[in-house]
Amino acid sequence: MLDGIHTATLIFNPAAGRLRNHGAERLAEAMRIFRDAGIEMDLRATDAPGSATTLARAAVQHGLQLVIVCGGDGTLNEVVNGMAGSNVPLGLLPAGTANVLAKELGLRWSIPRAAAQLVRGRLQRIALGQAVAENAPEPAGQTPAAPRYFISLAGAGVDADMIRRVHDGIKQRTGILAYWLAGIQQLLEYDYPMFRARSAERELNAAFLCVGRTRAHGFPVNITTGANLFEDRFELAAFTYRNSWAFLASGLAAFFGRLRRSRSAHFWKTSELRMDAVNGARILFQVDGELMGSLPVTFRIVPDSLTLVVPESS
Repeated sequence: MLDGIHTATLIFNPAAGRLRNHGAERLAEAMRIFRDAGIEMDLRATDAPGSATTLARAAVQHGLQLVIVCGGDGTLNEVVNGMAGSNVPLGLLPAGTANVLAKELGLRWSIPRAAAQLVRGRLQRIALGQAVAENAPEPAGQTPAAPRYFISLAGAGVDADMIRRVHDGIKQRTGILAYWLAGIQQLLEYDYPMFRARSAERELNAAFLCVGRTRAHGFPVNITTGANLFEDRFELAAFTYRNSWAFLASGLAAFFGRLRRSRSAHFWKTSELRMDAVNGARILFQVDGELMGSLPVTFRIVPDSLTLVVPESS
C-alpha cells in the first residue's frame, strides 16, 4: 500500500496509442482510484520531446510525493531521466505500443485496472542502466553528452536499425504492425555490420546485442529471459549472425523457447559493457526503444537510483 503518500502528479502523453480515443475518461477514472486511496494529483500533459523529463524534474523539486507516468516506453524513459537519483516513487500506467516495463511487472493494459494495482502496490528501490555515448546527439532538455538512464533495455545493431525504420505516422495508425513492416524492410536491406562488445567477463564481435534489465522485450518474443529488474546487473544477449536467414532462425528459436541453444546467441551478466564499431561502420544504439546515437557507447549499472511502485501482482 502507498501509505503516507497524499500528493502526486500524473504525467501523460496525449499522443500515446490508448489515450487518443476516450483517453480523458480513462485518466479521470484512474485519478478517481488514486483519490479514493487518499492521493490527490494534478494532471500534466507532455507537449514536445523532452517535456516529460522537465515535468518529472519539476515534480521532484516541488516536493510531490509520487509521480505517475501514463504513456509508452519513450515517455517513461523521459520521466526516469527526470527522476534518477531522487527518492520520489514512480508508478506506470501503460498506454503505448510495446509497454515493456508493464509486461515485466504484470500491469494490466487497462489504465484504470493498472491504477487499482498501483494503489495496492509496494515501493522497491532499483538500479537503473546508464548509457554514456561519444557520438550521441544532444537529447532534448539535456546538455550535450549527458548520460542517458534507462529502466528496461537497450541495444545496438539490429534492433536500433529497426527502430530507425519505423514510420511514426504508420506507428500511430497501426501500433505494433509498424515494427513488423520495418522488420520486413530490414530483412531485405540490412548488411549486419559488426561491433566489438567488451566487459570484464568476456568480449566478442556481434551484429546485435540486447542489454536487458527486464526479461520482456519490445519484440513479440523475449530475449534476455535471465534478466532481473531487482538485481544490480544486466543480462546481455549477443548475436554473431551475419545474414537475414540466421536472424530469422534466431527469431524462430526464441519463439519456441530455444534461443539459448542457438550457436549464434551468447548470454552473460555484467554491470558494465563497452561497444565499439568494427572497421568504421556506423552502428546505432537505442535505450528503452528510443534512438540515442551511434557507437561507441558504454552501458553501466547505477545502483540505488529509483524508487519504483511495484504492483500487487509482481
